[in-house]
Amino acid sequence: MIQRGGQVVLRMLENVQQATIQPIIEKFIKPGTLINTDEYNIYGRLTEWGYEHKSVCHGAGEYARDEDSDGFHEVHVNTMEGFWSLLRSWLRPHRGISQERLPSYVGFFQFVHNVRQRGNALLRSLVEALVCVNPLPG
Repeated sequence: MIQRGGQVVLRMLENVQQATIQPIIEKFIKPGTLINTDEYNIYGRLTEWGYEHKSVCHGAGEYARDEDSDGFHEVHVNTMEGFWSLLRSWLRPHRGISQERLPSYVGFFQFVHNVRQRGNALLRSLVEALVCVNPLPG
């Protein structure tokens, strides 16, 4: 899940079912929020769960939709598609990542995206996050 211009939340799931994604969506997305998705049927109950929902149908060649003809495509999943592209590019050099270690790599990539810092500033944020999660004695 990603908010355009905002934070990303990544979770590795044992299965991709509505019962699996519902608690995650409810934990991180405020009810009433507009959620844009592709046509995958797993998202079919978002309105029942209290969210606004619009989708694009990749299978029909639709990748973005301008609903009010103002030249701005309001309905799309390009933000998330772009994020996945960045993640795949970042993972590519790390060939042979075990399924056991993959959540750590994905979690680190999520962290880097969300703090929006590079170099020494990223290192500082990482150390601060580690100290807050695992306070050092004394």
